[in-house]
This record gives sequence, C-alpha cells and structure tokens, in this order.
Amino acid sequence: MKRMLVLLACLLAGGVQAEEFSFDAAEFDKKPFEFGGYLELKQERAWLNPDGALYKLNFYDRKPRDTLDRTAATLKLDGKFTRDDFIFRFRADAEVRRDALSEERINRFDEAYLSWKPDPGFTLDVGKQALKWGKGYAWNPVGFVERPKDANDVELAREGFTMVAADFIRNFAGELKTIAFTPVLLPVSAQINSDFGQPDHLNAAAKLYLLYRDTDIDFTWLGRGSRAPRFGVDFSRNLTSALEIHGEWAKIRDFELRSVAQNGAVTTERRDVTSYLLGLRYLTEQDTTYILEYYRNGTGYTENQTRDFYQLIDNGLAQFQAAGTDPLLAKARQISPSYARANPGERYLYLRASQKEPFDIVYFTPSITLIANLDDRSYSLTPELLYTGVTNLDLRLRASWLSGKTGSEFGEKQNVRRLELVARYYF
Repeated sequence: MKRMLVLLACLLAGGVQAEEFSFDAAEFDKKPFEFGGYLELKQERAWLNPDGALYKLNFYDRKPRDTLDRTAATLKLDGKFTRDDFIFRFRADAEVRRDALSEERINRFDEAYLSWKPDPGFTLDVGKQALKWGKGYAWNPVGFVERPKDANDVELAREGFTMVAADFIRNFAGELKTIAFTPVLLPVSAQINSDFGQPDHLNAAAKLYLLYRDTDIDFTWLGRGSRAPRFGVDFSRNLTSALEIHGEWAKIRDFELRSVAQNGAVTTERRDVTSYLLGLRYLTEQDTTYILEYYRNGTGYTENQTRDFYQLIDNGLAQFQAAGTDPLLAKARQISPSYARANPGERYLYLRASQKEPFDIVYFTPSITLIANLDDRSYSLTPELLYTGVTNLDLRLRASWLSGKTGSEFGEKQNVRRLELVARYYF
C-alpha cells in the first residue's frame, strides 16, 4: 500500500513524464542496519560569583578568578541493527571538556541493549537502556529507574541503567483503549549500576500504563532494595487541541535525608516523603508554546537547612583564614554533592516560552526559561536563540542569569551568569 501511494504521488507531480519515471523497490526495503549521530562543539564563559558559598568552597585554596572559560567536544553515535524478531540498539558518548582548572574525558555507552519482539504485543529488552517514566517536562518524580533531567536542558540525552525489561501491550475497542505492563529487573553491584544505590540488590520495578478516555495514566512502583521503596501515578490529557495538562505524584517510604549543621555535624533523618508536579502546555495561534510546571520536591532541603550549609562554608573559610586548617571546609566538600545538585530545595516553578519563526524568520526559534525557587525567591533566567537553517547543522546561543539574596539557592551558586555557543552537526 505504501509503495502504491508513493507511485501515485510521483505520477501526479507536475512535469513528470511517464518515460522518465523509474521505480526502485530496494529503496523502500527495511534496512538491517541504521547508523547516525552528531558532533557538537561548545564554547562557554562563566562569570563567577565571589560572594557565593559554592565559589568560596571551590576556590578557597586556589587563585581567585573572575571568569572561567570551558571548551567541550562531544561525539554521539547511535545505531540499530535488525534481524528477524531481534533489534540491537546503541547510543555511544565520547566527550572532552577542558577549562583552566581541569580536564574531563567521558567514553561510555549511554545505551546498548537487545530487543526481542516476537509479536506486536510483547517486547523483551536486555542491556543498558534509558527508560523515560513520567509526564513532566522539567522534572519527573515518578522516574524511579532513570537518571534525573537537567531542568535547564531537558532534551539532553541521558545515560541509562543495565536492566532486563519487558512490555506487554493489549488494545481494546471500548473506553479503555490500551493497557501496557512494563516489569523491570535492575541489578546493582560494585561493577553494575553502582551509582543507583546500595550494592548487592536485584531491584524490581514496574509500570502499568492505561489509555482511558483519551487520558494517558501510569502507575509506577519500585520495591525496597538499593533505594527506598516508592510508588506513584502520573497522567496527561489534551483538554483542547492547543492545551495539555499533566501531573505526577510519588510517595517514598523510609527516605534518608542527610543534612549538615553550621558546626559540621551531620544528621540523618528517615521519613516518608511525597513529591508531586502539575503542569500545562499551551500552543497559541501564533505558534508560541508555553510550558508551566509547579514542582514539590519531597526529597529536598528546607530553606533553613540550605542556609546552615552555606553558613558552614562561611565558618570554615573564617577558620581557614585564621588558623590555616580546613576541617569544616573538608566536611562541606564531602556533603556538597547533595546541596549543590540541581534544584535541591522543596518548591519550584518552571516557565518556558518559545516562539517558532518570529517575524517570518524561517528556521529560527527564540525561547526563554525561568526556574524559580519559591521558598527563597531566587531564580535563574535563560534566554536562547536556535537556528536550524543550514542542512544538518544546529546553532544555539544561550545565556543564563542567576539572581538571589544571600543564603538563597541561586544567590550562592558558583556562577552569576553564563554564555555558551553550541554548534551541532548531524550525520
């Protein structure tokens, strides 16, 4: 049928004569091997924040700086090999990042797994893959078996985990149109998925998907193991052709939160926590897209807890300047990954607006993104210009401004603003 439609379109096209037409059936055969990827070059300049706690922590034993330039080169390769009922997929990542302070090299497979699909209703996947659970754009509270998104770059491809996963799918004619069940087994040891949590566990997780009355619904679950047990639900529905609403809710049992006091004392608290997200996506008649999300992070720190961490750094710096020793700063560096991670607070607002081809400038899309910590009223503002008018080439210019008072999340960051230029060539 597909070939007949292609043939008919060619015959109807203007200026095409019968004797000039040729048809090669091999062009429409499914290729056993597909390969692609991109090469990306990024140049970045960061204007540093000498009054920020994280700048003080990272530079107290280094020469002071006003700016920091970074150059990065990334090669992403992806491929798919198909044979009968089997498909092997992979995504490889090779990166080099260099600035005046350090150099980092990454060589890994973000994904490499084998899929067996003997019929349309069943798939078995074995290997390293990046699952995508949840309906949120910037955050996914129900993403129990995936690495967190970068809210400043949500389209960035993420590394997966090694696992065994299956999909069972059934379609119906009534109001309940589709049911899909996805069980997952994720092992953790010193060699496999070591950053997922405690080693020597075979973690079980599952997702149940329903398409009911044009509403997408997921029920998700992760059993006790390397991480605390948790369960959740999400949904997504188009209220109109231009307006979509989505949400997520997750409950974590016995979550362990480690916090630090101003004197360096570390305490551990175990409790049940709840995270949730509610969002809207709206497309105007002028092709402007708005995305708005509210996120309640049950695993985050209170404003007082983050202030204690920043004060610990100030106390440690005073100790270092007076006595030349840095035990408090060493303690702060030890626990800083928890506080310096993206969005470690409790309540956030995300707003993004993008305009397709304004002023009839084809292949041009400007956008602006706001991420605000609603507790301490600090925020980051990120305008972006994207141009795709050259074949297989994307050019992106992006800036970031961080603002906040002393003791706030964005006010204590290492950078106060940043500018980056990215060129990405697809092949």
